[in-house]
Amino acid sequence: MTVALPPADERTVDGRRVRCRISGDGPPVVLLHGIGRTLDDFTALHAALARDHLVLVVDLPGHGGSAPLDGPHTLPALAGAVARFLDVAGVTGPAHLVGNSLGGAVAMRLAVDAPQRAASLALLNSAGFGREVTVALRLLAIRPLAPLLLRPHPGIARRSERAIFFDPAYVTEERIATALAVAGQPHAARVMLELVRDLGTWRGVKLRWRAELLDAVAALDLPTLLVWGDRDLILPATHLAYARSRLPHARRHLFRDTGHMPQIERTAEVEALLRELWA
Repeated sequence: MTVALPPADERTVDGRRVRCRISGDGPPVVLLHGIGRTLDDFTALHAALARDHLVLVVDLPGHGGSAPLDGPHTLPALAGAVARFLDVAGVTGPAHLVGNSLGGAVAMRLAVDAPQRAASLALLNSAGFGREVTVALRLLAIRPLAPLLLRPHPGIARRSERAIFFDPAYVTEERIATALAVAGQPHAARVMLELVRDLGTWRGVKLRWRAELLDAVAALDLPTLLVWGDRDLILPATHLAYARSRLPHARRHLFRDTGHMPQIERTAEVEALLRELWA
């Protein structure tokens, strides 16, 4: 098995290497992945949307092929890095922000910190709507266990991929190889731990940042879509009900027999939901 990231483009932002893919023409769309993941989680959706949109997908700082930040990796730091990447890419006006998992929280933070950059929000199984999170992430807050759980090992990579999808057919050798390449980056464990400890504890996701962020997002009154898979083992689908209470005007959709990444398991349906929102 070749342990390498799939080919992509690069930009230089603040002197840092940023792995990205940019294609298409039309209204801009920004796709943001989850913790410990890469832009490759959006490959199929990117291709579908790029038929009539300018689509930008990027590895967050310290993830995949993007270099880490100089300072701590926190939610505001990631949002700021995305904003600077968009400047380098020439996108300074409103864009449709689409985020999965941690990427959803980054999208919300970016919209709050720079409202002029957000035309809409689409949150796919997004972080920020509940304390519950997979035990694998909670265990990373326990220092003696973190090095064991974060080491690049085929068995760990396979189990992690299996937890993400309802349909095991999506747990391909290519995805396992990408996971190993990500885990093998020299800064990967440090970045993961900084984010996990900033956003949560062994008990789960911290309330303070969630409450502040959701209050601020609700005040924006942006067109918003909330999507979840009913078989999500990372962030349970019960979070969708809470999201509905905090963002009552948002559109909502729950996919049956779908895991943590509906943009992969339900690409065409997610594309249709996005296009309805943007219309």
